[in-house]
Amino acid sequence: MVKIFRLLAAPFVALTLVLTASGAPARAEETDAQLATDWQNAWNFYKFYQCVTSPLPWTGRGTQTRDIAIDITAPAARVFSVYSDFRNHLGLGGFLRRVAIHSDTTAADGVRTVNSTAIEDVPTLDGLPPLSIKTHAQQRLHASELYFETDSWTLPNVVTHQKIVFTDLGGGVTRVSEHLVFEANLLLIDYTAANGVASHQATQAGLKNAIESGAL
Repeated sequence: MVKIFRLLAAPFVALTLVLTASGAPARAEETDAQLATDWQNAWNFYKFYQCVTSPLPWTGRGTQTRDIAIDITAPAARVFSVYSDFRNHLGLGGFLRRVAIHSDTTAADGVRTVNSTAIEDVPTLDGLPPLSIKTHAQQRLHASELYFETDSWTLPNVVTHQKIVFTDLGGGVTRVSEHLVFEANLLLIDYTAANGVASHQATQAGLKNAIESGAL
C-alpha cells in the first residue's frame, strides 16, 4: 500500500520551505472524519477505481504493469488474513505511520469492501519536519477465493490498481502474487513503477518475516 514516497514528496518540498520560512503554523493531525471526507472527495473526483488500460497521449498520462511474487511458509488462509490487513504493514519498512479505516462492509455475496487512508511521513530536507503524505484506497476482499483487489490515489495524481492472489502450493507454503498497474504523468511513470515495485517488494519481505516468525 500503499509506494513512491520520495517521488511524491518532491513537489511539496518548496512549499514546505516557504511555510517554514514564513513562520506559518504546522497543520494539526487530521481526524478520521477529516480523512474520510478527503477520501470521498478523491474517490468522486479522480475515480481511481477506473483502470486506464490504454491512455491516449494527449492525456499526458501513462501506465505500466508489473508482476511480483513471494513464497511464505504458512497456511494460505492465515497469510491472506494477515497480508490483507494494511494495519499489519506498519513498521515493516517505508514510512507508513498510520492507517485510518473509514468503512468496512461485507456484501451479500461475501465480498468485503474496506475504504481507508494511509499516512506516510516522508523525510524531506535536513532540519525540516517530515512531509505527511496521504494515500486513499478501496480494497475488495474475496476471502473464499483467497484474493483481494485494491485501487488507490496519491498526490501528484498517482493511481495504482492491485490484484493480490494467494495460492496454496502444498506443504504449508503459500505463494503471494501481486499484479500491479501504475498510472501517472508520462514524465513520472517510469520512476513511479520502479519505486512502487521496490516498495511492494520490501513490504512482501517484511510480511514474510513477520508471518513466518509468528510476530503476526
